Amino acid sequence: MAANNLPLRCCESLTGRRSAITVAPERASACVNELVPGRILIVGVNYWPETAGIGPYTTGLAEHLAATGASVTVVTAVPHYPAWKVAPAYERGGPHTETRKGVTIRRVRPRMPDQMTAASRAAFEASFALKAHTVAADMKADAVIGVVPSLAGAGLGAWIAHRRRIPYGVIFQDLMGRSAEQSGMAGSGVAAITAALERRVARAADVVGVVATGFSSFLESAGVEPRRLRHLPNWCHIHPSRRARLTTRAELGWREGQTIVLHAGNMGAKQALENVIHAAKLAQTERPDLQFVLMGDGSHRRALEEMGRGIRNLAFLDPQPSDKFPDVLAAADVLLVNERATVRDMSLPSKLTSYFACGRPVVAAVRSDGTTAAEMERAGAGVVVAPGNPQALIDAVTALRLDPQRAAALGASGYAYATDYLGEVAAAERSVGFATDLLSCAR
Repeated sequence: MAANNLPLRCCESLTGRRSAITVAPERASACVNELVPGRILIVGVNYWPETAGIGPYTTGLAEHLAATGASVTVVTAVPHYPAWKVAPAYERGGPHTETRKGVTIRRVRPRMPDQMTAASRAAFEASFALKAHTVAADMKADAVIGVVPSLAGAGLGAWIAHRRRIPYGVIFQDLMGRSAEQSGMAGSGVAAITAALERRVARAADVVGVVATGFSSFLESAGVEPRRLRHLPNWCHIHPSRRARLTTRAELGWREGQTIVLHAGNMGAKQALENVIHAAKLAQTERPDLQFVLMGDGSHRRALEEMGRGIRNLAFLDPQPSDKFPDVLAAADVLLVNERATVRDMSLPSKLTSYFACGRPVVAAVRSDGTTAAEMERAGAGVVVAPGNPQALIDAVTALRLDPQRAAALGASGYAYATDYLGEVAAAERSVGFATDLLSCAR
C-alpha cells in the first residue's frame, strides 16, 4: 500500500556534527510548525510511565503530535519494561484507558515471559497483537503509526491501515530481524522469519522512520525507497543534573577516590554484561579504585548477580525514579555501553542520549563497524573499545582516570552534541514533519 508518489513536503536533510549522514537528500529542510489536523493511532508496546528503553520516545512522539492539534490515541501494553513484570498499579483488570497530556492511552496485558527466549518473545508478541486488535480494530483514525518493537504491533497497525485504506507509517527503534540474529537469543530460522516479517511491514508503509541511519541499508534492501525514509533520532528526554555530585555520591555510598563506571538500563542478551563482571573481577587486583555499577533491570539481572557474587569492585543498583536518574548519571565518572560482539546494526542504545546530556565521558565496548560506534564518533563523546575484552575496558577507563582534561573534553563534546542535535524542540519538529507527510498520503 506504499505510496509511490509520496509528496515531499517537509522534513530535513540531516548532517551529523562529525560526519555527513543523509536520508531523503532531495527533501527541503523547512519543517512545518503546525500539524494538518487529523486522528492518529499509534501502536507500540512501550509507553509512559516506563522510563527506560523506547517508552519515553513513543510517549514524546504522541504528546508532541497532540500538542499541535492532532487527536492521538495510543494502543500499548501495561507498563512492564525493563523488569518484564507488570507494574503493580496495572496488575488487576482488563484493558485500561487513561488520558495524559491530550493523548488517549488504551492498554492491554500481553503474556509476560518468565524467561526471555525466542519462543517466549513470540508468545509475548502474539498475545499483544491479539489483545491490541480487540481494542484498536474499530477505532476511528486518519493514519496509523506502528513502532518497532513490537513487530506484532507494527503488523497490526499495517493491517488496520490496509483494511481502512488510510496511510500507514512505521518507526524502527530496533531492527528485530537483526536483533534475533545478532543478540544470540534465536536461531537462524527464527531470525530469518522475523526479518521477512519486518521487511513486509516496512514495505507496507507510506513513510518509514529510523532512529539510526545505519538501519537504512537493510530497509532499502527490503524494497523501501530511500525517499520514503525519515531520520528520527531519539532525543534527550532528561534534564541535566543540578545537584552537587558529591551529595549524590555520598548518598549512594560511592567513596572519595573511587572511579565509578556506571552502566544504566536493560540487562539482557544484547548487553552481554558478563564482560563487565569479568572486568570488575580483574579490577580487584589490577585497579582496586575502579568500581563497576550496573543500574537497571532485565531478563539477565538475576544471573548476573549470581555470577558477580563476592566481587568487591562490582555493585548493582535498582532502576532510579526519573527525577533522580540524571543525578546518578552525573555523579558517575565514566558511563558505559556494552554490547555482544555480534551486535552491529540491530539497534542504537537509547541510553546514549541520556549519557550525552549528562556531560560525562562514555566508554563503549562495541564493535567498531557498528551503529553504536558510529554514533559515538559523531558525538565525539568518548572511547570505543573491543567488545568482550574486559582488559581493554579496564585500560580505557584507567586512561580517562589518568587524563581528567581529556575526560572533561569528551563529556563536553557529548553534551554539545545532545544540545545542538538531540534537543526536544528539534525532535518535535521531526515528529510533526513525519506525521504531516503521513497524513498527506491519504487516498
